[in-house]
Parts: sequence; structure tokens; C-alpha cells
Amino acid sequence: MSELVARTGRHQQRYESGCRLIAGFRCSEDSNGNKSEKIVEVLMINSTSGPGLLFPKGGWENDETVEEAAAREALEEAGVRGDIMHFLGHYESSPGGRCRAAMFALLVKEELSSWPEQSRRVRSWVTVPEAIQCCRHLWMREALENGFMKWRDGGMVPTRGCK
Repeated sequence: MSELVARTGRHQQRYESGCRLIAGFRCSEDSNGNKSEKIVEVLMINSTSGPGLLFPKGGWENDETVEEAAAREALEEAGVRGDIMHFLGHYESSPGGRCRAAMFALLVKEELSSWPEQSRRVRSWVTVPEAIQCCRHLWMREALENGFMKWRDGGMVPTRGCK
């Protein structure tokens, strides 16, 4: 059982801008014969309400910045800590905009063996093409294609941790 506790309830959440979203990524070496190349993977979690994978996400509360909310949700839902690297943009979670998510790239530096939602959530590291295919929601696929990939391909991943 985790000593960390997840925040619950919605009475402290900000509704001005809706919800927020975080994506985790990490770099690893893939040895291919004599050639070694960097592989970027994204962190996803299972949905508790149906098939497909999601990014850790949740409400932005009144007593925290949006970056603090993003880091908190990554810890609560996926059991990871790291450095927020870049704001990737806002995404509407459904037609009509019930929820507006602020998407961040998080360079994951620590994976906890115990976290608040581990009994309900399974974390999975997948390549970006795999993530695009298994995303439960279209807006998450768009966030990967239009936010994360453009940022990563722009050469910004190597600035911290991945060279």
C-alpha cells in the first residue's frame, strides 16, 4: 500500500479552463547490431471505464499551478516523478469542449513501486506510434501528433536527459 494519498473530489478543482493532462516520456538506448539509437517512449495508463490507454490526467485545483497539477496527477495515477519539460498545448477533450486539457511533456526520472492508484491503474511504456494506435480518445492522438511529435522532432528532447 502506498503512503502517498491521491486527492479526491472536485470541490477544489478549477473549471475556468477545464481539466489538465500530462504525458510522460523517457529515452532509452536500442542496440541494433553495431548501431545504437535513441528510442522515445511515452507513458500511458489503462482506462478504468473501458478499453484503450490514456495519459495520466485530472483536475487542476485552486491551490496549485497547472504544472503542479500535472506532476501530481502523474504521481497519483502512474506512480512517476520527473521534470516538466515543455507545454505542448491545449486540447479539447470532446466536441463542444466539456474539458480543456493542458498537455505537458514530463521527463520521467523515477518510477515508484507503490503509488496511490496502483490498484486501479497499470502503467505502460509504449513507442509513439504504438501510443497513437492504442489511445482511447482522438484528442489524445492529436496531442501526440500535433504537440509531442512536433516538439520532439524540433530537437528539444536532447536538452535534458536525452542526448
